[in-house]
Amino acid sequence: MAIGSNETVSIAANLMYASNVGALVVRSASRSKDAAVVGMFSERDVVAVIAERGTNGLAMKVAQFISPRPLVSCNSQDALTDVERLMARHGIRHIPVIDNGRLVGVVSMRDITLAFEEAACAA
Repeated sequence: MAIGSNETVSIAANLMYASNVGALVVRSASRSKDAAVVGMFSERDVVAVIAERGTNGLAMKVAQFISPRPLVSCNSQDALTDVERLMARHGIRHIPVIDNGRLVGVVSMRDITLAFEEAACAA
């Protein structure tokens, strides 16, 4: 699930709610699959915006709240243990999966926990 960086926090919150997801991939300018991935925007970000700016923050652009640092991502060939360490090192709960410059998915800490639980039950 993606959102354009020029869309509002309110649109992002509604999209997360309607799609039952905890984070959105932020693409430059539009939601187009051809637009570059520039960051992630999560429910925690929505809460932070409201805590810092009040409900007026809901009308602000998502781009104003994504980190300017380089995007932290993984690829589909990375081991889950490596992805988990990468996420922990950067203090993030959602990470985009990018193969050959294209977004192929998003992994959350919950996804990793469930995968480890399933592996433990299968053993």
